[in-house]
Amino acid sequence: MVIGISGSATPAGSTDIIIKEILRGASDRKSRTKFYRLNEMKIMPCQACGKSPEPDFCFFHDDAYPLYEAMAQSDAVVLGSPVYFDSVSAQAKAFIDRCNCLRPADFSKPEAQEFKEPLFRGKKGGIVLVAGDYGKFDASLRVMRAFFIWAGMEIKFELKYTTKSLTAGEVAADREILREAYECGQRLVGHL
Repeated sequence: MVIGISGSATPAGSTDIIIKEILRGASDRKSRTKFYRLNEMKIMPCQACGKSPEPDFCFFHDDAYPLYEAMAQSDAVVLGSPVYFDSVSAQAKAFIDRCNCLRPADFSKPEAQEFKEPLFRGKKGGIVLVAGDYGKFDASLRVMRAFFIWAGMEIKFELKYTTKSLTAGEVAADREILREAYECGQRLVGHL
């Protein structure tokens, strides 16, 4: 299964459209898919608990919890966000921060301050970023890449789209990026 997670505040905006096109490509390759919008979920900020929640994913069972479960059951995760102030959206960042538990600290050796193996090692991932006409993606890419590395997922693609206006969902008219998104979904399933 391939899941798509959108950190956009805008329903049917360019981030959502691109992720859904990736999922359509995956679905056409016979993969089950599921789409999530972080803006419609209540996810509290990470509380830096300082201890491992194992065997649970997290101590807090808010709307992040079904996402942990979906990621655990999935083969691949696509995470997308618009770029705000050169970084990911608040929705995406809150979710990413709550995924700190996907690589629990090993408290059996407190002097070493080590971490256990990432919970989702071997899964595949993809990044979607949508930025305004200035097109600065570097800081957002660092955050997104760190999320996938921390969770143990291999990044198979990074899809970046620079908008040409402030019109929500303008990507729907861009056949080239939609074709690329669809092909990313097809290739992603091919890597599973």
